[in-house]
Parts: sequence; structure tokens; C-alpha cells
Amino acid sequence: MAEQLSADFVVIGSGILGAITAQHFLILGASVLILEAGPRVTRDEIVVRFRNSPRKSDWMSPYPAAPWAPHPVYQPKDDGYLVQAGPYPYPAEYIRVVGGTSWHWAAQAWRMVPNDMRIKSLYGVGVDWPFSYEELDPYYQQAEEIMGVAGAPNTGSPRSKPFPMQPVAEPYAMRRLRERLAPVYAVVGNTVARNSRTYGGRPACCGNNSCQPICPIDAQYHGGIAAADAEAAGAKLIPNANVYRIEHDAQGRIAAVHYYDPDKASHRVTGKTFILAANGIESPRLLLLSASDKYPQGLANSSGMVGRNLMDHPSTSLTFDAEEELWLGRGPQSPNSINTLRDGAFRAEHAPYRLDFTNISRVAGATQALIDQGVYGPELEKRLRYSAAHELNVKNVLEVLPHPDNRITLSDQKDAMGIPKPQAHYAIDEYTRKGAEVSKADFARIAELMGGSNLRYSKDGSFANNQHICGTMSMGKDAKTSVVNEFGRCHDHENLFITSTGVLPTAGTCNSTQTGLAVALRTAEHILPKSAAPGTPGAPTQGATR
Repeated sequence: MAEQLSADFVVIGSGILGAITAQHFLILGASVLILEAGPRVTRDEIVVRFRNSPRKSDWMSPYPAAPWAPHPVYQPKDDGYLVQAGPYPYPAEYIRVVGGTSWHWAAQAWRMVPNDMRIKSLYGVGVDWPFSYEELDPYYQQAEEIMGVAGAPNTGSPRSKPFPMQPVAEPYAMRRLRERLAPVYAVVGNTVARNSRTYGGRPACCGNNSCQPICPIDAQYHGGIAAADAEAAGAKLIPNANVYRIEHDAQGRIAAVHYYDPDKASHRVTGKTFILAANGIESPRLLLLSASDKYPQGLANSSGMVGRNLMDHPSTSLTFDAEEELWLGRGPQSPNSINTLRDGAFRAEHAPYRLDFTNISRVAGATQALIDQGVYGPELEKRLRYSAAHELNVKNVLEVLPHPDNRITLSDQKDAMGIPKPQAHYAIDEYTRKGAEVSKADFARIAELMGGSNLRYSKDGSFANNQHICGTMSMGKDAKTSVVNEFGRCHDHENLFITSTGVLPTAGTCNSTQTGLAVALRTAEHILPKSAAPGTPGAPTQGATR
């Protein structure tokens, strides 16, 4: 066994939540060690990989998996890392590198609406959160100031202070959508962790249409920035450190974690407080892998709820041809939404949803579709030009309720390091399917208002995945039905905290990172002595360079 390492705070995972949480502890003069399973990556190498990839719509193509830290890859073929156990596939895409999956996110930084946190009390579905939206508001604000969030206040999510930045410039196609839909729908700019002006030493968005899989100029915030800031502040970050077991003492306190390096040499890391900050698949996997005689179901699992209540945001969609030329592809990929269907009494019967408009260039997709139809030559050029100019797409972003049978477990298959792979058991219930059915009327009305023709609905019963992993380690006040308390501390282990979107008890209709970070900031403040509680550590210094 290699040499032992030790720190006051040991953080497992270097994504946005883990890296920003780590920065809070540094103000105490404490030692902080961050362990990341995957390798370091740089923006320039990711851009080169994307430029050279023949699969421009495959957002994982610039992020090949390391053999010692595999992650799910589906193209050109499924690597089989995330084992599917049915009844509905859950093709999660996440990246195990320094900085985590937000390297390739769309940077949507929505807040929930207040009623998202009281759906059991109000609508008789799901569960209630252990605290209110009002309690989370200041931490949402901290998250927005750290990442640099641009937005408009008309999204249905109340706030006590303004956004750090004004909205990013609206693309022409989105302006025309907003204008033509205005009699029926209020189209608003998406709330995004993307600069509309210089912020945090990073430039304003210049309109590149590759936010996913990579912003080439770093106008968009991501975990690589958070990790670099944590290291600059004094944290020690060890890449290629694949944690495979958490060790506890006789009293149930966490004593150490064990990780493999790429050569499968094992290292033991001791600490005082441990922060599990991997995603909602890898975190429960690690807790289950750490089963012992004292905890035969895995760590933090006396409730039997570790891995359960897996949630995401399934989508169905409509593609159609607008009557006017719009030319999607100028500016950010996902700039505008309709937010008025996120809440209401109907939630007792069916899922709420956002309606999200894509601004992804239609050239690659239309070209492939025409070639598949056998169209070539001048006819290809003519039809491609028409599709690229006129084609529009709108999708719903549907709520999924927490169900214990939707879960992550350990597979009997093992990865290249000999560690059991994660296995997904997933289904989409009638509540979500009803929401999708109701949204078809909105799809049709939007197409009508845009003078749409050639309407192509996604296949009935088929849902796209949005990669917003929630649940699996839900927070709550009752240790019999939850994994962590309202401050992210594991009910079973007093010095093990979880800062992950996996602790979110419900999913609502918004991307999970912003809410996950706000909850993580609340956890970090709780861990700190009150006398040392920070204002907004990690907030960027204007004009700083990186």
C-alpha cells in the first residue's frame, strides 16, 4: 500500500459542488484535500477534440473515458458502463474528469419555484422539502454570484436581490419567437451561468453555438473553473484518484477513504470531516460499495434509501418548419423558454413542465436526415438551405416524482478496475406521461403561431433524457425515509456530509446544478463555526485573470 494522506476536510469529487464547497473550509486555515477519479483536462484540448470529432451532436465525444475512471459512453457504441436493468432505459451522460460534467452543460441556472418544495402538502404528490424556498434564497444568490449568472426576473422564481448580470443578448430567431408567441405565451430568456459582460476575469459570450459540449472562450462557468479556484485558494487536488471504499470506525464515524491510482495501487486518506460530492450515480454507488459487517446494506443506508428515488427530466418534442426564415445557430444553444406551466393545481393530476426552445444549428442534423432519405446534389443543397433556415424545435422539460423503485444499485458486472458497475432501474410513470400528453396541445399552438408546417412529433412513449441527475440520497428530517438531514449530514455518520444533486428530494422542472449548489452552500455554512461563517467565498474578483 502506498503512503497515507490526511486532511481536515476530504472532498470526494471535483465538480462545481465539490470544488466550491471545498473553498469554504479554506478560510478556517484548515487543510482540504479533493479527490477526483478522472484526469485533468484543459479547454484547448477539449476544443481540439470537438473540432476533430465526426460526431458533432455527441456531446461526450470530446471526453473519452479513462480506463481507471470509466463513465458512460454511447457512441459509436455503448461501452456498457452504466448497466440498464429496465423497464425504461436511463442513458445518463456524465464525465469523470477534474471539474466534472459541467464542462459540457448548457449552463442553465434556474431556481425552483417555491411550490416545488411543498408538492406533497399542496398537491398530494411526491414529498415536501425539509426547509422552504425562502430559506434557500440567500444561497441561490451566493451561487449566482460565484458562477456569474445572467437572467431576467420574470421566470416565476422570486428573488430578494437582482442577478449579477443582465441577460445574454437574445438571438434573432428567439426574438421572433417571443414576438410571434406573445399573444398566447410569455417567452423569457433562460437564466444561465454565462457572462453577458466581463465577469470573474472571463469574457462575455460571443455567440459560439457550441455551449455543449464546450464553450471555447470560457464565457460559460464550469467545474474546471471551480476546481482551479479551489486549488488557487489552497486546496490540494489529486486527480486519477478513484475512490472505491469509505472506511468507518467502531462508532460509525468515517475514518478514511481508499482510492486506486491508474496502476491500481491503493491509497488510504484519513480526515476529520468527509464530503461526498460526486454525482447522483457515483455517490450512491460508493456508499453501496462500502458495505461492512456493521453496515451490511452500505454506508448511510439504515433507511434502505441509498440509490432510490432516481429522478431526471424526460422530454418529448416537436420539430416543424416555420413560415419565415429564422436560421437557428447564431448565439447560445438554449436561450429561451416558456415558464408559465411550471406550477398550478394541475400538479395533483399530471407533471408540470417548462417549454424549452433550441437554437442549435440545423445544418448537421438536416444534412444527415436528407442523406438518409437518399437526397443528393442540387436537390440536397436546396432542401438543406430551406431546413437550416426554417426548422424549429420545442421540447418539454417534465417533472419526475420520487419513486423508490427508480434506483441505482450495484451490478454483478465489474469495470476495468474490478469495481462493480452502477446499475439503473428506471421507469417513467403515468404522472409524467400525462404531462407529456397535455404538452402536445402547447406544441401544436406554438407551431400554429409560427405558421408551422411539416410537424414532426417525437415518437409516442419515447422520452429524451436531459442529464439532470437528482435523488438517490434524498434529504429529509426522518432518518427512516431519507439519507441525509436538512443540512446534508448523513443520518448514520456524524462526520459524513453529501453535497450532490443526489440529495434533492424532488426535481421540479429546472436543471439541477444551480439548486444543488445552493443546497451545498447551505451545508458548507452549517459545517463552519458560526463565528467563521463566510459571506460569499469563492465569488470571483472582478478583473481577475485566470
